[in-house]
Amino acid sequence: EYPFLVDPMPNLYFTRDPFAVVGGGVTIHRMHTKTRNRETLFGRFIFEHNPAYENAPRWYDRSAESSLEGGDILVLSPEVLAVGISERTEAAAIDTLAHNLFWGEEPSAIDTVYAIRIPFGYETMHLDTVFTQIDYDKFTIHPGIMGPLTVFEITPDGNGGTKIRERDEDLESILTEYVGQPVKLIPCGGGDRIAAEREQWNDGSNTLCIRPGTVVVYQRNNVTNDVLYKNGINCLVMPSAELSRGRGGPRCMSMPAWREAI
Repeated sequence: EYPFLVDPMPNLYFTRDPFAVVGGGVTIHRMHTKTRNRETLFGRFIFEHNPAYENAPRWYDRSAESSLEGGDILVLSPEVLAVGISERTEAAAIDTLAHNLFWGEEPSAIDTVYAIRIPFGYETMHLDTVFTQIDYDKFTIHPGIMGPLTVFEITPDGNGGTKIRERDEDLESILTEYVGQPVKLIPCGGGDRIAAEREQWNDGSNTLCIRPGTVVVYQRNNVTNDVLYKNGINCLVMPSAELSRGRGGPRCMSMPAWREAI
């Protein structure tokens, strides 16, 4: 008499987490919690059986020992990847991912991986919860991670291994180096502490950039959205009274399998 063939997977609408597309390949993740690890099976089926994707290189696999989640993976450019060391992504997983990107059977175009340590906590669950790119030189950011951060720059060593350089710098300096021009960090809540704390809880920093300068945002984060408008960003707003209860923003609920080059 049980009404379900299998138990429901209530987090499955957060499609960003179980797998990620990086360049011409894919990472299929080992999720932090046993319950969510079932979701990665869908990614495995797609990349093993869909003719359009079955030959895509596999940079990480769900059978790995260390947890890695897609909300911590941000593709900053064809050559640069940022990955959060977070409550749900372990440093060992990032090391394995970087090695596979640099030295796998089909090496990727990625030549630099930034492992960014963020505070552990429910409101800072993944890197994209506190930081997303919205234009070539603009990023949203949770004020709680502004200032000096521990960032590990991982690059190939030329002999099948990796080099790791610790950089205790602010994120703005590192991003300026990567972008090649000054960048603008737009804080959630526009710098107002109370607005920032309230709207960060509703994923004010988690945006889905669908083209440079155009992002999908939650309607309820009106302070942050107004700041984005004033900085020339086109905001496509969506209602979120119930969605935001799930602790995930617009980026969390999308995982493009194919992207146009820009």
